[in-house]
Amino acid sequence: MTKNFSQTAAFIWSVADLLRGDFKQSQYGRIILPFTLLRRLECVLADTKAAVVAESERIAEKGLPEEAQEKFIIRASKRPFYNTSPMDLSKMGQSDIKDNLNTYVQSFSKDAREIFEHFKFEEFVGQLADANLLYKVVRMFATTDLSPEKISNHEMGFVFEELIRRFAESSNETAGEHFTPRDIVRLTTSLVFMEDDDALTKDGIIRTIYDPTAGTGGFLSSGMEYVLELNPDAVMRTYGQELNPESYASVKLIC
Repeated sequence: MTKNFSQTAAFIWSVADLLRGDFKQSQYGRIILPFTLLRRLECVLADTKAAVVAESERIAEKGLPEEAQEKFIIRASKRPFYNTSPMDLSKMGQSDIKDNLNTYVQSFSKDAREIFEHFKFEEFVGQLADANLLYKVVRMFATTDLSPEKISNHEMGFVFEELIRRFAESSNETAGEHFTPRDIVRLTTSLVFMEDDDALTKDGIIRTIYDPTAGTGGFLSSGMEYVLELNPDAVMRTYGQELNPESYASVKLIC
């Protein structure tokens, strides 16, 4: 697993080679992180994409309120988020790529769109287009496999943390401001839950995990993982708060 996520993070960060000269080092992460999130979302939604697009077209003719439409589409998506566009990163084209990409992002459900708003994604898309780099960056991410079959949510958390670490280094920041090392997270999680191991194995268990300083979601995902290892049928609900917009966007996708 370590080799897998390290190689994936290193490959993704190699996009910085394209950005060098046109963007400051401190801006690399603000471009690479949202594109990584976009590609991950795209891969996660791939198996129900056709059904979502068809359902979106079907209910559009009925003139239902947006909230009602969303319920139908989420049912087709089988996930709490969706994208109603028939496009993906591999179909952006070159001549109209800026408009196509912005339209594609706006086709996500509200919660997913919010992720890109936190990154000021549209602003950086414009800057990439002005530098004639947008097509190259999109093509690079379009060929990166971030599907759940290849990289689990837990592993994806490692990828984001590695990217954030590199981002922090390039910005002369401290990565610890955004996340806690996973070995410490795992130890802390074990200490919190170990007294309840017997109770957590019982039927009908429902647990809520809250982290008021969520960072990239390490404690939330580790807590879920710990409980589900003891009881795969447990119902887990996670809640968190985070001041840093980039970290918040990352944890929102993972948890």
